[in-house]
Amino acid sequence: MEESASEVAKRELLNWPGVTVHDHRFGGLEFRVNGREMGHIHGDELADLPLPKDISRKLIAQGKVSPHHFIPQSGWISYYINGTADIPGLIELFRMQYERMTSYGKKSKSAPATTPVSSAQTP
Repeated sequence: MEESASEVAKRELLNWPGVTVHDHRFGGLEFRVNGREMGHIHGDELADLPLPKDISRKLIAQGKVSPHHFIPQSGWISYYINGTADIPGLIELFRMQYERMTSYGKKSKSAPATTPVSSAQTP
């Protein structure tokens, strides 16, 4: 049986130093690194990540993600998971977030290499 997007993400992200998983207050799984939220997944269909607005705007302009489904001006982004082909993009977004959140004031620690974020995103 094929693993779901949330199962794959959980298995992958929990291999990264400092990452933990928790129930998210609005449903789904919340991933944290060193106690801070990296993002969360609602079921196997949608991931939300808080990013600096400049990074969010760039990813949205490239068509890789959508503005957050509820608070679009916040800097948060939504990544819609339409099937297994979108899982590598999901992992890549969390990898990018992980590296950003663990590299403050020092050279970036790299999480395991993953496939670049998928360019096909539709709400």
